[in-house]
Amino acid sequence: MKFGIKVALNALTVSYLVIWTVLTILAVTWGIMYNWPDFVHVNYGFPFVWATHTLNTIAGPVDLWRVNLQALFMDLALWLGIMIVAVTLILQISSRKAKAGS
Repeated sequence: MKFGIKVALNALTVSYLVIWTVLTILAVTWGIMYNWPDFVHVNYGFPFVWATHTLNTIAGPVDLWRVNLQALFMDLALWLGIMIVAVTLILQISSRKAKAGS
């Protein structure tokens, strides 16, 4: 593999990993607030809601957290699994191009 191709491959892979890591952190920690008249809460996690922070109910203000670790692990497995598959594809395609170019 030529030096220029290897550097470009490393830059592409590292760029993808950094961007995907930021997206994963945002997907897991981003909260969406639901302001219903009798139930104000914030859900965390995309696509699987792994935590719900209840702020207000019909009975008054509360501070209640419900955490589902199984949904958190499924979220992480989904996002990190996609990352592994994409990096594998990037490496496979670039190695085929490098072999064809030599």
